[in-house]
Amino acid sequence: MNSLGIDKKPADTKVVVAMSGGVDSSAVAAVLHEQGYEVIGITLQLYDHGAMVNKKGACCAGQDIHDARRVAESLGIPHYVLNYESRFKESVMDDFVDTYLAGETPIPCIKCNQSVKFKDLLQTARELGADVMATGHYVQRKDDAGQAGMYRAADLTRDQSYFLFATTQEQLDFLRFPLGHLRSKEETRALAARFGLVVADKPDSQDICFVPSGGYAKVIEKLRPGALEEGEVVHVDGSVLGRHEGIINYTVGQRKGLGIGGGEPLYVIKLDATKKQVIVGPKEALLKREFIIRETNWLNSPALVTGKQVVVKLRSMHPGAPASVQIMENRKAKVTLLDPQAAISPGQACVAYMDDRLLGGGWISAEGL
Repeated sequence: MNSLGIDKKPADTKVVVAMSGGVDSSAVAAVLHEQGYEVIGITLQLYDHGAMVNKKGACCAGQDIHDARRVAESLGIPHYVLNYESRFKESVMDDFVDTYLAGETPIPCIKCNQSVKFKDLLQTARELGADVMATGHYVQRKDDAGQAGMYRAADLTRDQSYFLFATTQEQLDFLRFPLGHLRSKEETRALAARFGLVVADKPDSQDICFVPSGGYAKVIEKLRPGALEEGEVVHVDGSVLGRHEGIINYTVGQRKGLGIGGGEPLYVIKLDATKKQVIVGPKEALLKREFIIRETNWLNSPALVTGKQVVVKLRSMHPGAPASVQIMENRKAKVTLLDPQAAISPGQACVAYMDDRLLGGGWISAEGL
């Protein structure tokens, strides 16, 4: 077996590397090329980057495509740019808008991994005859009794397993994550510097790639003109406290910017898209013990999840909370927390772990919240 777990010599093993133009995926391409693998770099153009060429802090923009091409040239590997704009708009951008308008909080990076990157791009890699596809994600892929399992990265501060919960077993069998064992981002940058890559000191991406400077309301207005409808701000006791200019401007757990000043501190408890209401209340009203998740994906048998205590993350920066999971029909599951948690937001992902092993998860539903 070679270092990628393939029963071939590296020179006979074809690897497609998803190159975003950042330091992580560039380092992956360089390391695998040095190890003697047949490396092919592929970069996705995900939207019309004309107005974004000079934007920093976002992936898949014009400068990033240019950087990926320069890295591939310096390594002497083939490099292709694939135009996935229409697929990206349908699978990620439209879903982003629709989720917000439904009163939920989307995570487009998971949708992108779930659809465009680990579905469409992975299929392209297979069509090119690749044995595996490698990415710069910080997660670890380990063998569990002959089956691939996903584990948190060695550097927990950079772990990206939460964003990959929707990865299927078939996809994981084909994927490789060569950086997951590294202990710090400095190690990655040191690798890139050793190979003389132009992106060695390039800043990490911060923004959602199609949302400049976090201005998602403008993006929604552009994609759905007239969709921002005002409505009432309502207390959980039913009293009307004021008006708002669109539920997309609010998130569950939000305290500031409610525009209703005075009295006890109030928080956004719920968003009712049907009634166009922002429902607010005291902090204790945010606490929930049970909720439903939908469109679940379990990397391992559901039997490993059902009836056992696991740890669930309710958002990317959530530290995790002990819980039990009951599998239901129609790819749903009921999550029961050992201790109530605040600000459980529909549209966010609930991801389950057993120690460092990712078991899977689903999207938090407004049902019952």
